[in-house]
Amino acid sequence: MRLLVLAARHYPWVVGTLLVAAAAAVMMATPARELVPWLLGGYALVVAARSAWGMVRDLMAGTLGIDLLAVTAICATVAVGEYWAALVVVLMLTGGEALEDYAAHRARRDLTSLLSHAPERGHQIRPDGTTEDVPIADVRPGDRLVVRPHETVPVDATLVSPSGTFDESTLTGESLPVDLTVGQEVLSGAVNGSSAVTIAATRSAADSQFQQIVALVAEAAESKSRVVRLADRFAVPFTAVALGIAGTAWWLSGEAVRFAEVLVVATPCPLIIAAPVAFMAGMSRAAREGVIVKSSATLEVFHRARTVAFDKTGTLTWGRPDLTDVRPSDAFEADDVLRLAASAEQYSAHTLAASVVAGAQRRGLARSPAEHADEVTAGGVRARVDGRDVVVGKRSFVAEAVGSDIAATPLTSGELAVYVAADRTYTGALVLRDEVRPNARATIADLRRQGIRHILMLTGDAEATAQHVAAELAIDDVRAGCLPADKVAAVRAVTPRPVVMVGDGVNDAPVLATADVGIAMGARGSTAASESADVVILRDDISRVARALAVGRETVDVALQSIWFGISLSVALMLVAAFGVLPAIVGAWLQEAVDVVSILWALRAVGSRGTRGVRTAETPRAEPSRV
Repeated sequence: MRLLVLAARHYPWVVGTLLVAAAAAVMMATPARELVPWLLGGYALVVAARSAWGMVRDLMAGTLGIDLLAVTAICATVAVGEYWAALVVVLMLTGGEALEDYAAHRARRDLTSLLSHAPERGHQIRPDGTTEDVPIADVRPGDRLVVRPHETVPVDATLVSPSGTFDESTLTGESLPVDLTVGQEVLSGAVNGSSAVTIAATRSAADSQFQQIVALVAEAAESKSRVVRLADRFAVPFTAVALGIAGTAWWLSGEAVRFAEVLVVATPCPLIIAAPVAFMAGMSRAAREGVIVKSSATLEVFHRARTVAFDKTGTLTWGRPDLTDVRPSDAFEADDVLRLAASAEQYSAHTLAASVVAGAQRRGLARSPAEHADEVTAGGVRARVDGRDVVVGKRSFVAEAVGSDIAATPLTSGELAVYVAADRTYTGALVLRDEVRPNARATIADLRRQGIRHILMLTGDAEATAQHVAAELAIDDVRAGCLPADKVAAVRAVTPRPVVMVGDGVNDAPVLATADVGIAMGARGSTAASESADVVILRDDISRVARALAVGRETVDVALQSIWFGISLSVALMLVAAFGVLPAIVGAWLQEAVDVVSILWALRAVGSRGTRGVRTAETPRAEPSRV
């Protein structure tokens, strides 16, 4: 009884239809059987009027309702006395809502699973050492929180405890727990292991990774694809064909019942439900792959994409150069040069500064505190270290501080140099290299196998460095020395289209918004890039780009297949019914079977066949602190 009440609350018209059918069946065995036609016909016409009013509202809202055939079929079957057939058509209409809800829930399950993990409160540590449960909206950067065993990390933070183990599978798809040590970044949405840990918030809840992902999921769930809108427009020719076959059958046979028999098998269900279900299923599958697709229309663009453009730094490469060599001048030792540089650079947020500091740490060199430090945009850093005036940065910047020109240190393709001076004396150069991601070449090859005809690399780096990376990845079209505006102009002009742009940094935000589809490497990347992109890759893995395109291509194929498969079956049944060999009641039940087959076909998009043949070598090194 409770289940019936629950069903009646959510789907009153389905329950009503079943109750009317049951009541009519009981009445057939009683003297009241003469009232059965009135009961069935009256109820069917009420449902038809309800659907007709819905079509009117759709037209007033600027969209075309596609229940015309069903409404016409109900009226026709009632008019010719096929009351039970009319009730089966009513069941199709009312049951379609329940079936659509189930199918959409099945397809959306993985996409919305993140929402169930969203924490609402955090255990804040008070100054006296006690804890207080507070809404996560009240947590501010710098606040210390306790995360108990198996709880979800509420905000982005750094680990205060000596170590901790976290499950980031909800965020990244990585099934293995991640071991972190004190000072490393802990992402909101990660699930703590079996021991309580202390964290220090680095962002408010609204700015944290998990809440941004939740917002992307909500945006994605509400979107509607152009192919789905195209499915709506299939209703016009399909309706015309159905009415034409039904009218011709009536005219040739002279029997009005033929008109009703044809229309009961002319369902618009493949158009109403199948295509939207396929697209929601595809977005769900992409979410399982660690890819948030903000709009289902993006999947349709993936299906047609012919050009993919990549930013270099942080996308095709790691984005944080490694220190490979220290070249001191004659009067200095290599360790002294690196220690002075790292002591000055430790106050800079620049990517190269982090690389210098990391290089010093690997060599076990202790950094000295600076009395003061100033960063000059596009130049470098000046700092007072151990009583010395240290300058670190570009050759021209350091040469200006020294007061004379500095010879450029020899570099090979892919390398760059940071120069160092102390007390107006040149002390040496640091050589760094930004390594190409190990699976970048395989990803490029996968894209070509999927039919991408043009692959382009855009970068602000020098021509020699850009060409070195391009040669390693077999990319022919390279645009070096690009400012953000140059990247935008290049993407606007590139052919063939549509064009997909992949980037990660703040300077990529304009070009991601300009491309037909922008993909942001958002796992550790820029919030600005993620917000301007159409797709956000949650994992620091370039191979997810190829996976995303594969999912999009198969999803559109499945959506169109479900439409044409359902329509083809319906047309075949209409032609059979036109010859009078398919009674209305039998045709109505056969059409229900067509509806189920169309929806099950659409749900194939939930599967993983689209990634077969896509090489997805995982990124072999964890980089929790990379910029």
